[in-house]
Amino acid sequence: MWCSASRRRDTVPTDSLVIGPDVIVPVAAVKDLGLYLDSAMSMRDHISRLTSTCFGVLRQIRCVRRSLTTRARTMLVTCFVFARLDYCNAVLTGLRRCDLDRLQAVQNAAVKLVAGARKFDHVTPLLRDRHWLPVQHRVTFKTAVMMYKCVHGMTADYLADYIRLPSSAAADMRLRSASSGRLFVPRARTAAGDRSFAVAGPRLWNSLPTAVTSAGSLSAFKRQLKTFLFRTAYTN
Repeated sequence: MWCSASRRRDTVPTDSLVIGPDVIVPVAAVKDLGLYLDSAMSMRDHISRLTSTCFGVLRQIRCVRRSLTTRARTMLVTCFVFARLDYCNAVLTGLRRCDLDRLQAVQNAAVKLVAGARKFDHVTPLLRDRHWLPVQHRVTFKTAVMMYKCVHGMTADYLADYIRLPSSAAADMRLRSASSGRLFVPRARTAAGDRSFAVAGPRLWNSLPTAVTSAGSLSAFKRQLKTFLFRTAYTN
C-alpha cells in the first residue's frame, strides 16, 4: 500500500515513489471507509484492530453489567459490538477459518456477557437460544443478500455488472446449465481473485437451495436465508 506525504527529497526513503512535489511512502495498511486494507488483502490488520476495539467495549460493559438488565446488555452488545462485526463484513468472504475464529471469539465473549455465563460454559447453546448466527454465517448472509439485490436489480450498477445471468453467459459459452437458474462463476487465477465478489458471490448463490433463491421479495429471502443458515450452523 502507498500513502502520500510531503518530505524533502534528501530524506526520501529508498522504497518510496516521488511524483512532482509529493512523496508516496509505502505503508503496511491503509484505512478506507473504516476498513484497514493490507497489500495482500489478508484483512489481518483489520481483524486485529476490530477485535481489540470490540473486546475493549465488552470490558466497559462488563464493568457495569450488574446494573443492567439482560435486555439492556443485549442492546448494548448489538449496538456497539455486533454493529462493528457486521460492518462491511462481506469483504471477509473466503478468509481462512483461523482468521474468522478471532472474530468468533468476540461473539463468544459477547454472548457469555449477555447470558451471564461462566468462563468455560459452552457457547453454542447460548448462541442458538438467541438465534444469533456465528460470524462465518453472518458473512455468508451479507454476501447472499448482496447477491439477491444484484440478481433482482436492487443494487448499484457497478456491483450488478459483475453478475452474469445464465442467458448472458450462454451467449459467450455454450453452457449445459444455462437454463438451470445457476449463475456463471468466472475462473480466478489467484487466491485474492477467488475471494472477489465477482467469483465468490455467484459461487455462494449457486450453493443455496432453490427454495431460498426463488424467494419473491427481499424480506422473504432474508427470512428463508437465515433459517437455512441457522439450521446449517446448529444442526448436527
